[in-house]
Amino acid sequence: MGDVLLVRHGETAWSATGRHTGLTDVPLAPQGVEEAISLAPYFAGLAPSLVLTSTFRRAMSTARLAGLPTATTDPELHEWDYGGYEGITTAEIHRDRPDWTLWRDGVPPGDAEHPGESPEQVGARADRVLARVAGVLAERGGDAVLVAHGHFLRVLTARYLGLPPADGRLFLLRTGTVSRLSTEHGTPVISGWNTRPLPAPPGS
Repeated sequence: MGDVLLVRHGETAWSATGRHTGLTDVPLAPQGVEEAISLAPYFAGLAPSLVLTSTFRRAMSTARLAGLPTATTDPELHEWDYGGYEGITTAEIHRDRPDWTLWRDGVPPGDAEHPGESPEQVGARADRVLARVAGVLAERGGDAVLVAHGHFLRVLTARYLGLPPADGRLFLLRTGTVSRLSTEHGTPVISGWNTRPLPAPPGS
């Protein structure tokens, strides 16, 4: 199987202020647009066999601005459903639950549109995505690109490495970056993390 390139969407107004942004369809902020455009040199000249993006605007716009206009949407690439904590910051949650962590405690149920997910449920989604990607790459060869969301991609990375979903807490993932999951002697590895293309030299 080829490599799996992970692209976290560019910054949004909610991500900039630490609000949990799960199923709310928040667009890119101006800084996020610039982050997405800055990724275009990374993908120039690449011909991935598969490009998938979540169905939310912040991911689809990032794919387009980064030079991946042929991305296919996959609803299972959506962000962690934060349930009753949708739109709330960790600092606000800690006022009532000072020891709370997403990775250990999960989230309370929200309304009908935000029922919430456990780490295990997010991990099961990640496993299904990885299985589909592996099937396509086994048939076509080449690499795959997934344009999605921070917490989901962290869980997917943990599952790629054979770790429990909650071990996604170990992989800080910044907006507007590319990370690469690969193999070394048949063992899954991370070969690049939170990378961005180097800026062009002045006058180039």
